[in-house]
Amino acid sequence: MINFKEVESLNTLNHSCAHLMAQAVKHLYPQAKFWVGPVVEEGFYYDIDLGDDVIRDEDLARIEKEMKKCAKDNKRIVRKEISRDEALEQFKDDPYKVDLIERMDPGTNISMYTQGDFTDLCRGPHVESTKLLKNFKLLKHSGAYWKGDEKNKVLQRIYGVCLPTPEELEAHLKDLEDAKMRDHRKLGKDLSVFMFSETIGAGLPMWLPNGFTIRRILSDYIMDKELAQGYVHVKTPVVVNTKLYKISGHLAHYKDDMFPIMERDGEQFCLRPMNCPEHMIMYRSTLHSYRDLPVRIAEIADDFRFEASGALTGIERSRAFVQNDSHIFCRPDQIADEIKNVTKLILDVYNDFHFENYSFRLSLRDPENAEKYFGNDELWQTSEKQLREILTEMNVPFYEAIGEAAFYGPKIDVQVRSALGHDVTLSTIQLDYQLPERFELEYVDNTGSKVRPVVIHRAILGSLDRFVAFLLEETKGNLPLWLAAKQAVIIPVSPEAHSSYANEVLLAMKKIGMRASVDSRNEKLGYRVREAQTSKIPVEVVVGEGEMKDHSVTVRRYGSKEETKMSLDAFLDAMISEIENRL
Repeated sequence: MINFKEVESLNTLNHSCAHLMAQAVKHLYPQAKFWVGPVVEEGFYYDIDLGDDVIRDEDLARIEKEMKKCAKDNKRIVRKEISRDEALEQFKDDPYKVDLIERMDPGTNISMYTQGDFTDLCRGPHVESTKLLKNFKLLKHSGAYWKGDEKNKVLQRIYGVCLPTPEELEAHLKDLEDAKMRDHRKLGKDLSVFMFSETIGAGLPMWLPNGFTIRRILSDYIMDKELAQGYVHVKTPVVVNTKLYKISGHLAHYKDDMFPIMERDGEQFCLRPMNCPEHMIMYRSTLHSYRDLPVRIAEIADDFRFEASGALTGIERSRAFVQNDSHIFCRPDQIADEIKNVTKLILDVYNDFHFENYSFRLSLRDPENAEKYFGNDELWQTSEKQLREILTEMNVPFYEAIGEAAFYGPKIDVQVRSALGHDVTLSTIQLDYQLPERFELEYVDNTGSKVRPVVIHRAILGSLDRFVAFLLEETKGNLPLWLAAKQAVIIPVSPEAHSSYANEVLLAMKKIGMRASVDSRNEKLGYRVREAQTSKIPVEVVVGEGEMKDHSVTVRRYGSKEETKMSLDAFLDAMISEIENRL
């Protein structure tokens, strides 16, 4: 997918098209007043006050038609600079423009652009003439609070996109249709994976049986991987005393992203946004020798963050989620080996899921904004240097990003490019010297002295919720056999005559651990086959008179019209191999 903000020529084209749309809207709705019309990753939008009028779906075509008329006029797009006072005078009847102008520094020259009978404030740049704005499409509309504040008036927001040629526009619109089909929110509903309810609360997902099955499989999968690498699993409470987050510093640095504090019996409690402080307390409860380290504590942990309502995006970004979290307490001389092992585990997992389009990012602090971070310069320089050297030694290609570090330490983030063109952080490794100091963690070294361990924070699947969202969008809901909530459906040709054999096949499949069912409803065979396809069940097994006689099955895979007849034993062997090898 194209990022229209990042491509300069497309940025300019879409900025200009936003003004073309505003001009057309002004022709059709003379009372219209305009807030802002920025270029965004998906194209452009404009926030508009239409008074008592409301934009409906059918109005978009009417606005497009007027845009084409404005473009044919071939008006030059002219830039002009005026003083702040002149701008206030010119736009004195428009409260939205006055608000923008008054927030600019006195003495500032303000640029505006005019095309025919339409003028608006804008930094630019723009194309030279409206005739260059031919290949556009208005995509959708919605309401948006002025300045994003729910206390303010709701404005009409219209989204659109513009490209240089008709062919490029057509191709992009096809990509958008594909993106709609991949949207995990649609797939989650269609496939009964998760749901939301206003009665429960915004951003608080409920996992339906299919979704919970997927999450359970993912949890078992990653815990088995961790057990093989010497991790121990724990469970910690989701409600904690705020003393914990005062010690860790999260209350000072993260309070705005947390749910409100609760007070009972003179104590303050909060829903945890992360669980690393609890693991610190757990480590501190026992005296450790240098021989005990590393200690690898892992948890499938429920966490809560009060994300802004406008940022909520299905289960990709919610207020309640589950993290595949771990904290490794180690000696300084063990840092390199532990981070290498975590990196190898990430690559092993990505191989299982057949991920290819990903990159490693070294996330560093911003030295010009040092007050955001704990610790002194020397510790930061040491830890950043260590991560850089480890990645270089492992020959892992990476790039650096200033300002992306956690407040307590630098980190390695694995950025995965999704099928929708989003850059998603799935895995992370963080090197932390700060929290061991704040929690006064210790171990006894080989001289008998008590010294500080180092903590490596790491998440492989990251948020399981976000991971499932990513998988749904990557696969269009067609999950691999080993991960699918329902792996197979057995369809008897005649529910009356062949259900007995269908249930025999089901029993054999359950014995090898497959998640399957029999569809013996009194419906036509074609209807039941189509429904299995709609539900994206990976394997359809059809059994009739011939299959009963020779103890075989006829198999059809999701998305294919081909049917293969094989013995039941051969089929079961093939299923075992595919599931075990995660094909």
